[in-house]
Amino acid sequence: MAEISNTHLASTPVENARGAVLMTLAMAGYGINDIIVKHAAASLELGQTLLIRGLFATLFIWLLARATGGLSPIRAVFQPAMIFRASAEMLATITFLLALFNMPIANATAILQASPLAVTLGAAIFFGEKFGWRRTAAIIIGFIGVIVVIRPGMEGFTIYSIAALTAVFFITIRDLSTRFISKKIPTLFIALFSSILVTMVGGGLSIFENWVHVDMVSVGWLILASGFLILGYFCIAGAMRVGDIGVIIPFRYTILIYAIIAGIIFFDEIPDLMSIVGSLIIVGTGIFTVYRERLFRES
Repeated sequence: MAEISNTHLASTPVENARGAVLMTLAMAGYGINDIIVKHAAASLELGQTLLIRGLFATLFIWLLARATGGLSPIRAVFQPAMIFRASAEMLATITFLLALFNMPIANATAILQASPLAVTLGAAIFFGEKFGWRRTAAIIIGFIGVIVVIRPGMEGFTIYSIAALTAVFFITIRDLSTRFISKKIPTLFIALFSSILVTMVGGGLSIFENWVHVDMVSVGWLILASGFLILGYFCIAGAMRVGDIGVIIPFRYTILIYAIIAGIIFFDEIPDLMSIVGSLIIVGTGIFTVYRERLFRES
């Protein structure tokens, strides 16, 4: 219980800054991974994609963990919090990729941005973190900025929209359960266990799918995606282990900034005025949240 009670203590400004940086990097990893997977796996099945990408990701994480001393005894995976988090990671991955493969990336991403509000609410309920009306308003305004940038279409509430919402639920469980994992367990080991479980599920799903030919170009894209996925795995776990959730969560919205940059560079998509305004709202609310945190600590 000592580990759990530590999550209630207020974090230092340095810890909050570190958590914000890690969250920003995590969103870069996940965002670029999503773009690559949707591009490279258009002709592949869900389980097949999870298996191929997961094999490389798991290998890379294991090599990195071994080289840096980031491995833990195998008994560490049997901690309830580890199993809970890895299971949530697995289910979040499956449900989000199911949505991503079958609906526009903008729509799927827009729905996924409800997760900061859900995590913030969960932090208040389970960890007793206090959120004043200004910080709460900043997070809500940040979510409005997400909608302004993406402006998802209203083609109908399909089963894939429900899949994206389900991913939000599991992401919330994943992020909150991370706080219950002993800090003695290296972050790389947490990422390794999650990657192994996701890969195993991908292999299981692929048994029931029509396995299609995978050319070397597709394999290359999935290897690249696995690298960015590792960045996301490592940084999201690290971010949720330091700092106050209310300060860190707004930086999840930075994934939209990466999406706009990627659109300009790779797809020749120049953002319109609404996209620029929405992005400024998202960044502004994150900066405001950190500023309010500093004022609170200095008072």
